[in-house]
Formats: sequence, structure tokens, C-alpha cells
Amino acid sequence: MINNDLKSDIGISVVIPFYNEADGIIHCCKALDEYCERVSFPIEFVFVDDGSIDNSADEVSKYRFTYVKKVRLIKLSKNCGSQIAIRAGIKASEFEICTWVGADLQDPLELIEEGRARILDGYDIVCIEKKSNKVPLFSRMFSSIYSKMIKRYAVNSYTSFGIDSVVFSGRIKDNLNRNIEANSEIVLQILNMGFDVSILSLDFNEREYGVSKWTLSKKIKLFIDSFVSYSYAPIRLVSIMGIVLMAFGLLVGLVTVVSRIVNAGVPEGYSTIVSLIAIGFGVTNISIGIVAEYLWRTLDVARNRPCYYIKENRELL
Repeated sequence: MINNDLKSDIGISVVIPFYNEADGIIHCCKALDEYCERVSFPIEFVFVDDGSIDNSADEVSKYRFTYVKKVRLIKLSKNCGSQIAIRAGIKASEFEICTWVGADLQDPLELIEEGRARILDGYDIVCIEKKSNKVPLFSRMFSSIYSKMIKRYAVNSYTSFGIDSVVFSGRIKDNLNRNIEANSEIVLQILNMGFDVSILSLDFNEREYGVSKWTLSKKIKLFIDSFVSYSYAPIRLVSIMGIVLMAFGLLVGLVTVVSRIVNAGVPEGYSTIVSLIAIGFGVTNISIGIVAEYLWRTLDVARNRPCYYIKENRELL
């Protein structure tokens, strides 16, 4: 427990990853600046340009903050995805306590002070759970299915309603910086460390500017990365499919033999053979694909290539 007299001096670093957010990044900067006017503790904002091809980074550079004391801008050499951008921002951040918020301002800024307060109360991890459901039906369904499967088959400390952001302590930050994983969901990596967790439910905002970069292909990649990185369930599924297919094949073979013995006039056809071949090849290809996902990630780790390259890293304030 930290002495109350010292709490106001303990700062927090907030990473803001963005990609082609020229339409709304000024509004984000303004909201962050106004938020800092209301709090009494130091805040560092680390903007990470994830390879934008518009003038988002220039807009951040030109903005004149009034109440923010520390601002850093990092530009990655190419678009690496928000997960990698967040990791780059955490690596460059100054304060031990860290979190991240989206440049679209859907994350409520209250998570900064409320999450920081819980860290100072002794927690290492504060998970920010979305309380409101102001999202499209498909996204809500995807989030619900993803959350429940992750909780059941990968990381049991994950919540059934999903986690959008995490506020975490210095030792979590140190572990993240020592183990920067390329194809891995950062929330799951944090929860998988096993430290004390507190859940904070907040109402999220609707996006007011720009368009979401959270495409279907990115959701599918997140789904695959999450299970391949933190669960043996896909490999177990391969074994189960093999056993089920073998049992099905034996059953069909037995029925065919019995039918021929009982009624010699049963016509021979190709439908059964074609069906079995189609099922067999389908299951085989799925199995090969799952094993290939694990092999690819093993190769990726073995090569030990940097997850990102920094084109520019400078202090704005």
C-alpha cells in the first residue's frame, strides 16, 4: 500500500495507437488535454502512428497542449496492427503504471484515474470491461463468442463480457517489455501472467469521427492468434476430429458390409465413397492448417526478428 501523501506524485503513461485518424485525432488531443485539467497526478501520453498514410501524425505534432505535461510521438515504419503499436508505446513510456486508449475516444478517459487508483490499492492488473452495448449486432455476437471461448479454453481469468483495455503495474510492464510477442493478444498475455486482477466496468462512447479500422479479417486473425498462442484446444480438436472420422468410417463400412450380406441385390454406388473422401480431405486440410499455424508461430519466435521498426521517436512536450 502506498502512502496517500505520495499518490499524487505517481504518474501513468497512456498509449494512444492510431492509423489514418486525421479526421478525429485533433478532437482526441483536445479531449486528452481537457481531461488533464481535471486530474492532479502526472500523465504521459504516447501517441503511436501505426504507419498512417494520411497526415494524422502531423496533426498531433502541431497541436498545442495546455494542461498535458508529457507527450511523445512514435512513428512506426509500416502498419503493424494495433497490438504491436501498443507494445511499441509501452516500451517507450516513462511511468511504471501504463494503459492504452483508442484515438477514436470510444474508451472512457475515466479508466485512467480509476484504473490508476486500483493499481495504487495493490492490484497489478485492472481490466476495463465494456458495460454498454452500443455496438452493431455482429460485433456484439463476435465479442460474446470470442470471450466465452477464450475464458473456457485459453485464459480462465478472462471475462465473459470481453476486455477492451488494461491498466497495469510496473512489474507487468517489465514482463511485457522482456517478452514482446509478434502474434499474440496483449490482454491475454497480461492475464496469463497470473497476477492479481480487478475488473472495472465502464460505459463506452460511440465513435464520432472517422471509420473503424477493426475489419473482419483483423477479427479473424485475433481469434486465431488468441487460441494458437494460449491454448492447446485447436490441437486437441484435430485429435478429436480424427477419432470421430475414424469411427464414422468404421460405422459406414460396417453398415455397407451388413447390407450386402443381408441383401445381395443392394446396388453399388459412388455416393458413399465420394462422401467419405470429401469428409476425409476436409478434416485433413483443417488439421494441417491448424498444425501449420502452430509451426508458423514457432518459426516466427525462433527467427527472433523485431516486431516493429521505429521511424521516429520524439518528445513533443
